[in-house]
Amino acid sequence: MYGLLSPFSHLIPTDAFDALRSRYQENARKALWFTGELLGILSYLESEGINALAYKGPVLAETLYGDVTQRQYSDLDILILPQDVPKAKAALLALGHTCGPDLRQHEEPAYIASGCGYVFHTAARNLLDLQWRIVPRFYSIDFDMAGFLDRTREIIVGGRPVRTLCAEDLLLVLCVHAAKHVWVQLSWLCDIAQLAKSRQLDWNAIQDEAQRLGIERIVNMNLLLAHKLLEMPQPSVIGERVIEDPSTTRLADEILPIIKHSANYETESAAYFRLMLRLRERWQDRARFLLRLIFTPSVSEWNAVHLPKSLQPMYRVVRLSRLAKRLVLSE
Repeated sequence: MYGLLSPFSHLIPTDAFDALRSRYQENARKALWFTGELLGILSYLESEGINALAYKGPVLAETLYGDVTQRQYSDLDILILPQDVPKAKAALLALGHTCGPDLRQHEEPAYIASGCGYVFHTAARNLLDLQWRIVPRFYSIDFDMAGFLDRTREIIVGGRPVRTLCAEDLLLVLCVHAAKHVWVQLSWLCDIAQLAKSRQLDWNAIQDEAQRLGIERIVNMNLLLAHKLLEMPQPSVIGERVIEDPSTTRLADEILPIIKHSANYETESAAYFRLMLRLRERWQDRARFLLRLIFTPSVSEWNAVHLPKSLQPMYRVVRLSRLAKRLVLSE
């Protein structure tokens, strides 16, 4: 952005231009630091025999904008298979990073089965989100992680080849991530629009996979919002479905004010869970979302009550009571 504005610096107030240049340089330094950390971590995981791929962060910046400094990000994201989590966690701890959430030994298998990632920290900042699922299991969007790894593509980042998601998988992942956070950052829609216009996507494959996962409405919503806010042309394969789905249009009209005001959306509220249900087109996905939401214990339940391993099934009761209390208070 700063580079694009440089030829027009004489039209911008000096203080504003200096502030923009300072922020650009700070972001560039941070991006280059993250890129170096990413390459080192990927190399170490590979040496330990762990199959991993990078997405978002510097890899997404390079994929979409051709330069790791042309996008803001605050951590790294690496995807692995669930069965590789213990080994990958041990490897990253051996590098000197700390890890959260802090779990007791008997809680870790349950967390791997229901959660989606560990966050690793350096002394100064959050560094890495190590993920084996795109979203927690209760969202009932069960991406094929092994398929992701089979369909990877290589790009050059920092002069080295790095495996990342293929373009079709990346679009679906970006759509789900933006929906999960209720599109409170316009940059997520900018990334989706950039991906849609910068690559020769197989829209039929995207549509087929979205249908299999039950996320057609989520994909359509992202494309409609990008069309309304960024004037992104809708792909012909999907455009007619968006136009013909009045529920998607109504939802978009509700979400647009949230995006325009950069609102903080309370993701533990009853309104949030209702919105997540409305974003799913199939009743079985909505039912599965509710059942998993109600009965799947999380780190919060394990921290609230410490039960021995033999009583671990009782965490479902703890989960149900705590969730009911939160929902009542949020109304």
